[in-house]
Amino acid sequence: MIDMATLEHYEQELELFLVYMKDREYSKDTQKGYMHDIKHFLSSLKGKQLSEVTPIQVMHHLTSIRETGAGARYRNRSQSAIRLLFKVMIKFHVCTNNPALDIEKAKIEKNRKPTFLEKQILDACTQMISSKYMIRDVAIVALMAYAGLRVSEIVRLNTFDFRYESAEIAVFGKGDKWRYIPLPQEIGEFLQEYLSHRIRPRNKKDEMAFFVSQFGRRISKRMVQTIAEKTFAALLAEYPQLQGVQLSAHKLRHSFATDLLRNGTDIRTVQELLGHEDISTTQIYTHVFDETKKQAMSNVRPVLPKLAK
Repeated sequence: MIDMATLEHYEQELELFLVYMKDREYSKDTQKGYMHDIKHFLSSLKGKQLSEVTPIQVMHHLTSIRETGAGARYRNRSQSAIRLLFKVMIKFHVCTNNPALDIEKAKIEKNRKPTFLEKQILDACTQMISSKYMIRDVAIVALMAYAGLRVSEIVRLNTFDFRYESAEIAVFGKGDKWRYIPLPQEIGEFLQEYLSHRIRPRNKKDEMAFFVSQFGRRISKRMVQTIAEKTFAALLAEYPQLQGVQLSAHKLRHSFATDLLRNGTDIRTVQELLGHEDISTTQIYTHVFDETKKQAMSNVRPVLPKLAK
């Protein structure tokens, strides 16, 4: 729990940290995440001056994060935020050393294969939606399942990012980078139809939001995730074999990438469509080639001499 007393005590340090991230053009999502992590860390110090913090105290905080059930990725993000905090403090002569500098990161399973939905089940997703705002919700799920958009990219989408004439969308993705995705004709026509049913935003700052909530505001990440969760709940009722499978909005993106590779799309094109900066991130989806190899080898009929017993 982050209390007001902590925020007031470290007000100058927090302001300096935020100004530095803005000046270095960190993405808004990174700024938000790092600020949350740093406020949590500062709360654990109980008023101690940053110049007095030791590596043991940083380790203790990172260990407590894991003990609350957080994964290795979240723990490592917190460590990166703390390391950056002290880097900024040293730069502006608040501290003289960085107690987080030599702490090792938690190991992450890099070669874990992403799970995905088979094409038949993926196609059934949009058929399961029967909400009050069905057209909007179908459009959201379709963009994740058939264009690979992240939840944050759905939220950021503006009306002018969709170009019906050329059937493409401009996506503002991770690292504040743009990519352009040509859309299947069916999705382009559906999005055009959705716009005629779009809820009118109530606030001027939300006027250009492509997806709008029932309250007239730009749709939130939580609402997009809720739409996906409700879709999966209906899917489970129809496909009981999915019981025990971890389903999330990001699963639709995994399924999109897998389907592309299965249909022969080269990995560089998949990288561009997904908006991956590093192709090694895209390569986790090449698990589909393992299935192709197994299928190919199942057709091999060896003829070998019988060995004497």
